[in-house]
Amino acid sequence: MVVAIKKLKPEGFQGHKEWLAEVNYLGQLHHPNLVKLIGYCLDGDNRLLVYEYMPRGSLENHLFRRGAQPLSWAIRIKVAIGAARGLSFLHESEQQVIYRDFKASNILLDLEYNAKLSDFGLAKAGPTGDRTHVSTQVMGTQGYAAPEYIATGRLTARCDVYSFGVVLLELLSGRRTVDKSKVGVEQNLVDWAKPYLRDKRKLYRIMDVKLEGQYPQKGAFMAAFLAFECIGDAKHRPSMTEVLARLEKIPVPKESTATARQEKQFGSSSPGLRSPLQRNCPSPAVRTPRGSSPLITPRTPPSTMRSPRH
Repeated sequence: MVVAIKKLKPEGFQGHKEWLAEVNYLGQLHHPNLVKLIGYCLDGDNRLLVYEYMPRGSLENHLFRRGAQPLSWAIRIKVAIGAARGLSFLHESEQQVIYRDFKASNILLDLEYNAKLSDFGLAKAGPTGDRTHVSTQVMGTQGYAAPEYIATGRLTARCDVYSFGVVLLELLSGRRTVDKSKVGVEQNLVDWAKPYLRDKRKLYRIMDVKLEGQYPQKGAFMAAFLAFECIGDAKHRPSMTEVLARLEKIPVPKESTATARQEKQFGSSSPGLRSPLQRNCPSPAVRTPRGSSPLITPRTPPSTMRSPRH
């Protein structure tokens, strides 16, 4: 069995907390659009996680890495739908889970470009009872975190919806959410793209040139308008269940010969985020105690935002 091994840095900022969150959530939650946790190990300062290997690596690599094979329109929508299914499952679970770090680098792809969410280190249990939000320290990645969460520390499932809208914009435009190589407003994808998302005549200005115009205008506008709503005011954002339903209605033309060829190419050579190991995986070495909290209260500064990769 080919697996992916993730080793957490012992001196890392979150360290044991992130490791424990991944063990708890991925050990209990199972869905086709969540990466499968096969095993884990705790030995002194060493903390390992063993995942199923995702041969096509991350969405981030396919969208932004130099020399990467451009993704067709059909595959982009397929990835968006798969990721939306994963988030919707988390939000609709008996105990709601807020992902909190939804971004292109955390969306992994299998051979058929099925999307699976990975890295649950920042995941948080959602509000219960009559509570409307969870108050927590601000964490996430710059450019993906919802503005109201950054301002108040109040976390809701709608924060994930905002992040999904940003990734949907990345799929449409082929641009990073934050790009310091650009000038002025173009450095921030949301600020740059927002004025064009509701204008059918100007939408082409934000569409990825690598698509070479090979996308249905109606479908592109439906996706763009959905992204606009996701990044809008929190009170008016759709739920992930609504987002998924609307994505599934976006027309996708029958795959061209080029698209079909793309699905078959670069299977074993597509780089993953981590090196695979050929080995038999043992059963999990540690178990989460019953009744334990999925997250340990961190002793950290009130705001910790990660910078996106470049």
